[in-house]
Amino acid sequence: MARAFGHGLGRVTGLWRRSLAARVVVSTVALAAVIISIVGWLLVQQTREGLLENRIDAVLAEAANETTDAETRLARAQGNDLDASRQRTDLVSPMIVRGNASGFSVLLSGPIVGARPVATPATASPVDGDGARVAGVNIYTPGLDPASVPDSMRAHFSEPAPTTWTYTRIRAASESAGASGAVTEGAGIVVGSQVKLPADGATYTLYFFFPLDEERQTLALLTRALFTAAALLLVLVAGITWLVTRQVVTPIRLARRGAERLAAGMLQERLEVQGEDDLARLATSFNQMASNLQLQIRQLEELSRVQRRFVSDVSHELRTPLTTVRMASDVLHDAREDFDPATARAAELLAQELDRFETLLTDLLEISRFDAGAAILDLEDLDLVDVVMRVVDMTRPLADQRGTRIVVKAVGQCLAEADSRRVERIVRNLIVNAIDHAESGDVVVSVAANSQAAAVSVRDYGVGLEPGAAALVFNRFWRADPARARTSGGTGLGLSIAREDTHLHGGWLQAWGRPGGGALFLLTLPRLRGGVITGGPLPLIPLDAQERRATWAGGGQ
Repeated sequence: MARAFGHGLGRVTGLWRRSLAARVVVSTVALAAVIISIVGWLLVQQTREGLLENRIDAVLAEAANETTDAETRLARAQGNDLDASRQRTDLVSPMIVRGNASGFSVLLSGPIVGARPVATPATASPVDGDGARVAGVNIYTPGLDPASVPDSMRAHFSEPAPTTWTYTRIRAASESAGASGAVTEGAGIVVGSQVKLPADGATYTLYFFFPLDEERQTLALLTRALFTAAALLLVLVAGITWLVTRQVVTPIRLARRGAERLAAGMLQERLEVQGEDDLARLATSFNQMASNLQLQIRQLEELSRVQRRFVSDVSHELRTPLTTVRMASDVLHDAREDFDPATARAAELLAQELDRFETLLTDLLEISRFDAGAAILDLEDLDLVDVVMRVVDMTRPLADQRGTRIVVKAVGQCLAEADSRRVERIVRNLIVNAIDHAESGDVVVSVAANSQAAAVSVRDYGVGLEPGAAALVFNRFWRADPARARTSGGTGLGLSIAREDTHLHGGWLQAWGRPGGGALFLLTLPRLRGGVITGGPLPLIPLDAQERRATWAGGGQ
């Protein structure tokens, strides 16, 4: 089997080397495939954008009509109607009926008390009213999973806010699932708006879910049609190229055979001349060359010797100026400290920026490995206390420069099965980030472990995080204050890489912060490979915080 495969591969390789027609056909088909792919991709993207734009306009208009109708019906509600539950059901039930006919789903969530949403369970409860399901104060289309609302949109409507929309994954119970509990999930658009209920005077949020199944089917049909057309076009291009190539290659092959005979000493070999085109002129020129070859062979040999000598002499003469240029370059490099202060400072800045560029390039390459799924772990039994102490020793000069004191709190060993290089990079990013934002305060690094997980927390008492920023700090190139100077020279990718390293271990990387009250970053890793973490050994909200409410939005977990 292996011998047959090797023999076949050798034949294909030999055909590629020997056949000009094969190379021309394959190269033309490959180039045509690239062009067709680019054009097809652009066409699909433009079609997709057009379909989405039309769909967005349609769903926004339909959601606006539903919201306007709801506000109108609420405005007509009697002032003495204080049954909020019935008023909610009466408000949503007609929307559910229209949604079943028009292909969209509805979710009523709320109420909002002040600027803080009332917590409600996400699981469905028994049917209430005209087929609407109620989960706490959630009323939604039967089968719809309330978790289809993105966290970003829930955060947007945690206080009175204007209408907005976003893409989401709509999860709903399958119509054919029966009692199995199977669910379907598909892309869709969710539009959110708020209404005020007269019965309780509270503000509720209406979420309208519009699936993108028709657009997806249209794109799939277009893609299949493009693939079919591309395949037929490539076959046609290959056939046309083969025919055209044969017309050119056949005379060339005849010329090759004549040249081989001529090279073998058959100086009387001549080519047949047909027509007046370029190939006929080539045959004529070949015949003239063969006629004059015997008379000129000695001259050609002499010319060959002259040419070889010329090349040798030129090569020898070029070595001298090249050596001189190299020596001059070394002298300039060795004398760089003798330059004037402005030039020296420019050289220092150039070196610093080159270092930062190399760091950024390394980070981008690392991010690309994560995006491509090519990152792997080199696991070993690791003591997180040793890792923290190494990082603290490395970052102490930066801390001393900023007037920051690093305090390590650890008792005994804290073992975990992890990648030493990646964990050290995570801890270094967290500590350097804390030093950069500590503003001459202390940075407290805590290490602890339980039966499931090992954790490292980094606490600073600097500028802290604005509400909602804890969910954004791990985004690439995100900065809490773009105008703030960075003395540590960050690239904007450190926390993003730290999060990817943490996810690669199956752990958590979370953030907590309060404006003016500092911030805390918590790394939690499973002690064993593939382990499941149900609770960490260190709290996310520091014990010294004056308020015991979380101001983070799940950052990186």
